[in-house]
Amino acid sequence: MQLDTPLVYVKGVGPYRAEMLEAKGLVTVNDLLHYPPFRYEDRSNLKPIDRLAPGEMATVIVEVRGVRMPKLGRKNVGMFEATFGDSGRNTLVGKWFHGAYLANVLTEGMRLSIYGKVEFDPYKGDLFMMHPEFETLAADDEDGDASLHTGRVVPIYEAAGKVTPKMMRVLTRRVLDTVAPLEEFLPAAFRAQLKLMDRWAAVQAIHFPAEDADLRLLNSFRSPAHLRMILEEFFWLECGLALKRTKAKAVEGIAFSLNEQVREKIKAMLPFKPTGAQKRVLGEIAKDMAEPHPMNRLVQGDVGSGKTLVAAEAAIIAIENGYQVAVLAPTEILAMQHYAYFKNLFERLGYVVVPLAGSFKPKEKEKIRGYVEQGLAHVIVGTHALLEEGVRFQNLGLAIVDEQHRFGVMQRLKLMEKGERKPDVLVMTATPIPRTLALTMYGDLDTSVIDELPPGRKPVHTKHVPSSRIEEVWSFVGREVADGRQAYVVYPVIEESETTGMKAAEKSYLHLRDIVFPQFAVGLLHGKLPQADKEAVMAEFKAGRVQVLVATTVVEVGVDVPNATVMVIEQAERFGLAQLHQLRGRVGRGGNQSYCVLVTEKLSETGRERIRTMTDSSDGFYIAEMDLRLRGPGEFFGTKQSGMPTLRFANIIRDAELLEVARNEAEAFIHHPPSEEELRRAIHFIRENWQRRYGLVQVG
Repeated sequence: MQLDTPLVYVKGVGPYRAEMLEAKGLVTVNDLLHYPPFRYEDRSNLKPIDRLAPGEMATVIVEVRGVRMPKLGRKNVGMFEATFGDSGRNTLVGKWFHGAYLANVLTEGMRLSIYGKVEFDPYKGDLFMMHPEFETLAADDEDGDASLHTGRVVPIYEAAGKVTPKMMRVLTRRVLDTVAPLEEFLPAAFRAQLKLMDRWAAVQAIHFPAEDADLRLLNSFRSPAHLRMILEEFFWLECGLALKRTKAKAVEGIAFSLNEQVREKIKAMLPFKPTGAQKRVLGEIAKDMAEPHPMNRLVQGDVGSGKTLVAAEAAIIAIENGYQVAVLAPTEILAMQHYAYFKNLFERLGYVVVPLAGSFKPKEKEKIRGYVEQGLAHVIVGTHALLEEGVRFQNLGLAIVDEQHRFGVMQRLKLMEKGERKPDVLVMTATPIPRTLALTMYGDLDTSVIDELPPGRKPVHTKHVPSSRIEEVWSFVGREVADGRQAYVVYPVIEESETTGMKAAEKSYLHLRDIVFPQFAVGLLHGKLPQADKEAVMAEFKAGRVQVLVATTVVEVGVDVPNATVMVIEQAERFGLAQLHQLRGRVGRGGNQSYCVLVTEKLSETGRERIRTMTDSSDGFYIAEMDLRLRGPGEFFGTKQSGMPTLRFANIIRDAELLEVARNEAEAFIHHPPSEEELRRAIHFIRENWQRRYGLVQVG
């Protein structure tokens, strides 16, 4: 059997199961070999019922003697019980809450392997297991080999549809028995330096550990086999990113001049004295822009740290060198806000700033495109409309991308293609990204951090209030608004149904407008409103004519109203920490004390920890790190990122230290390879194998 053999041709799979496996990303034999168990159980303690002792974890081979749904009086308590026996005289009871479905699964006479914690019922004198794991061992079982599932350390896989963990074991064993040993591709020096085990031995040991394997190391993914495969994944990822960075530096770009005229223009534009962090980051950007190859830099900064001002300074460098600047934003609200900001800063310098968005009428778009193509516009600010084929720049020199995680990687590259020579790229994000995540999401970018807020900013007071006390919240909002301030009330857009979130906001808007705050002007803003209506509502709110703005998360990024001092977030438990922090950043932008009120329904333990993090800290990077730990990298931004690699063995949170090790080794290997032949072999492997499976690294 070959590594690229489709799984449909493996005995026991067939078209039906192949479809389920494909939904998990398992298409070929190679994919299955790189689909590790998510935990392990020690089922080597195989005992007859007569020798079981309360408190131990044990595996027992039994026969089903009877099944029942016991009642308490006339009431069905939802408990399913099965009585098991073996060749001895004693019996064992298995109990499952909400187990009625098992009546169609377990039948008398069925042979099973069951695994669980043995407990003693003092009232009945019975031994029992609560929710034991079980697998059928019928005579016509597909593999006919109980040794895969009992009497050993057993791998537990995530099911793929109706392909059970047990069937995954069977299929994996069949593949391992028929495929040729895996070839070694990791550089010998890397393996020797870190004392890594052989690849084929590691894959075998991960799927079917040795009898003396340490269960603790297996379940913490720190066995020698796991360490080998984790470091392999990270090494190839970091090699790919290092190659991309090397390739980018080999491309001819624009060497911008930072002369006295540029410096004078920047001084004339600045509305206030920049912070030390802003000066430092501008220095890093200016140094990049002076290089003859394209800049690729990520600027991270907490809410209100002044990233856009730094971007404006970079834009002046490009404009004064005779080039145009494109500013790409994820939403029209944010694009229009950036347009107003740049226009206000640049008008006094004589620069022409134009907007472009999808909602513009065809004649408007055509007119603006003409300005851009003829070089009459210095700065063009827009949404995805900037990426359309009809948009042609006369001389694009700098592309500024705001909130990059809202775009696919290919969209950033598409914007870069619009210059005659590769433009410099400046990526901004107000979502603090922990270093471990930045190394994989933005590994091809150099990173700058604005870690200082402008002076005079007061920290936002954050309070948690259960929904049962919502009237107290409305009283507080009423007092703030009566004192001349403004407030946001935000509702979640539930991912599965934006319409549901929109309706919740609309219903609450009517309640607040007509019942709670009839004396105030209440506005409504959500993603489904026509663009003209969104802009009108925001203009009214900025002007102070709307005093309470009811909204969905469309206000999460970029909305800047210094007079707004209260952010009420309803159903706050539905939001991730990064999102809550972004929303909180909409207030506290003026001189008055501001407040964020987190209103929640019943909280889970994770929910409580999330809310506690928000009330205890205003450090965006700490909050982002906690969010990453609580939700995992795939959901960090609320949606699965197109730029995130799908790592099978490695986990960038759990294995952060190993990622750093692999990164250093990969950098050394790419820049100082043992031989040209070994480097060529590694590049070939990345292109032919790793790149297809993980979908992140494109090395040419």
